[in-house]
This record gives sequence, C-alpha cells and structure tokens, in this order.
Amino acid sequence: MPTAIAVTSPDLVLPSPDRHTPTAAVLQGATGPGGGPGAKGTKGLMGATGAAGGGGGVGSPGARGVLSAAGGKGGARGFSLEQALTEAHTLIEHHGYVIVLCPASTPPAVLHRLHTIRSVLESDRIAIVRSELPPLGLSVLALQLRQLSICDFSPGVLACAARLLSHYIYAGALLGSVARLDRVPVTLQSHAKSWMPGSQFAVLATPRPELVKAGGKSGGKAGGKAGGKAGGDDTLLAGPGFSTKMLYATGQLTPDWVVDTLAPAWNVQGCADVPLPAESARWWATGKLVEFAAAIPDISVLYQLVSSVRREDCRWCGLELIGDRCAFCAAPLLPPPERAPAGRAPAADPGGGAAATGVRALPRGAT
Repeated sequence: MPTAIAVTSPDLVLPSPDRHTPTAAVLQGATGPGGGPGAKGTKGLMGATGAAGGGGGVGSPGARGVLSAAGGKGGARGFSLEQALTEAHTLIEHHGYVIVLCPASTPPAVLHRLHTIRSVLESDRIAIVRSELPPLGLSVLALQLRQLSICDFSPGVLACAARLLSHYIYAGALLGSVARLDRVPVTLQSHAKSWMPGSQFAVLATPRPELVKAGGKSGGKAGGKAGGKAGGDDTLLAGPGFSTKMLYATGQLTPDWVVDTLAPAWNVQGCADVPLPAESARWWATGKLVEFAAAIPDISVLYQLVSSVRREDCRWCGLELIGDRCAFCAAPLLPPPERAPAGRAPAADPGGGAAATGVRALPRGAT
C-alpha cells in the first residue's frame, strides 16, 4: 500500500484525477471531542471500511472518503482519544507511514491532539507537516502528494516534498474586501479602497505575497511593486512561468475575473470549479471571495522535480530526506563538513540494511 496522505478536514480532499491516484485519509479524531468545521454527516473509519477493513480497503482508489472526519456537531462529538488512537493505528497498519497535512492556521487544540496521538503510539511513522498555503492551495498540495505516493519515493522523501512543491503552487483569491486580511501585507491605501462599494482585490498568498486591485489600477504589491500589465487598466498578479492547471472555488463573488482575465494571462492548461473549503472564509477574512490555485498537474513533471533534489539520510530516524530537515522526526540536516562522504553507499531501506547508517526505522506494517 502507498504511504497514506491525510488531512484534517474532508473539504480538503479533491477528487482523484485518475483511477490510479488514491484518495486522502481524513483524520476524524484529530479535532477531538468538539469536532471541526464542515464535516457534518460524514462517516467514520469503521463506517467507511467495514469492521474488518472490507469494502475497498483504507485509502484504496475506489473508496471515496475512506477515513472521513466527523468534524461537525454531527459525528465527532465525544470522539475520544482512544478512538483517535485506534484510527491512526489502523492507518499505520494499512499503509506503513502516514503524512498528515495541516494548515498553519490549524487551531492549537487540533495540533496538540495530533502530537498526542503520535506520542502515545510511540510511532516514528507519522509525519505532521504544517503549511502556510491557503485552504484550496493545501488541497492541491495534498492531491500532488497523493499522485506521487504511488511512485517509488520513500516516505521520508515524500513527506519532505511537501515543502518543495509548495513553492510551485500559486494560491490566492479574488476578494471583495481586504479590511480584515492579515495573511498578506495590505497597504493603508488598499484598506481605504476596500470600503468603497464594488471594490475587488486580487491577492496572491504564495509563493510570493502580492495584492492588486482587480478591474482597475494597482492596489500595490505586498511590499512595493504591482504585478505586470495585461491590457487596459487591469494589473494582474505575477503568474507562474511553467505550465499549470487552475482550480477555483466560488464564495459570494462571481468567478468571471478569475476565469476570463487571470487564467488566460497565466496561460493555464484549463480551469475547473471545485467546492469552497469551509476554512476559506476565515482564512481570507471575508466570505466575498473566489479562491484559486494554479499548480503542476502532470505527475511526470512532479516526479522529475522531486527526484532531481539530492537525498540524504536522517541522522536520527534513518529515513531519507530532501531539504534541510526530516519531516518525520524534525531532526535538522547536518552541516556539510559533518555529513558522511558523498561517495558512501546508497541509503538503506527503512526496513533493513541499516548498518550503513547506524540507525533503523520501523519497517512497514510493524507496530
């Protein structure tokens, strides 16, 4: 079974683009007794998979919402820590490793519950990856990791790839007001203009914060300049220099500007409408919005992007990593003089042959 990609809310799960891409697991117990927003009426672990894991298997491509969060008042009220532990343990048993994506705006109680689950299980096979991406951008990141989970990447590389891929996701929103927006720097002039009837602003949160006034003169970049001119009085957000597909989710604004103006200027391969995540209105501080995210849709390009990065072995848990920190145990990469020689033997498999590194990660399926 591929490494499980998990999220903390069911509305962060985008449809699989093909029959090979597994769905995401939704951690029902992460929200604790009070539950989380937007998940009323969804099924839990046993309701989705059967008492013995039948009906498609956890995380199988055909099992939609295999681990559904019962986040609202309907299902997770009274969801105990013991049940949350059982849920996480079942995921580990089926998949070996679990990568949990959660937004940086996640309430402290949810984050504390996730770390409690990991600590009580004494498992080094749960990675908790926090991201600064907006809700729809995080959904796209989860989808990309789901696509890559069927490739030959080790769990450590896959978890670390979340940070890398985040830099290639252009996530933002068309907003009716920026008066309360605190995720992106907003100028005093833009604050004043947001009180004018009919004002709309295009905001890019990642990879580089930017804010412009949609359909008029620039509202200013978040820190200075505005985006490039696209004709007329429109000043557009700086777009990606590579091929992308755009997803957009409609709130209380019409998506015309996003679909008819921004998407052609960014030369996206196509646009698709998806449901608005429940967290979006709180994240963007207004319900008058159209959230959008443009990202690389091709799994072969994603694979080349991740595989081109140098891999190292974590000095603490022994898993492979890319970047400067292990996503599973959070141990930092040693400075170059302290690393092993570049000509050493390849990284050992997490399940064995760990003599080359002096450390050993638990094998898949072990408890």
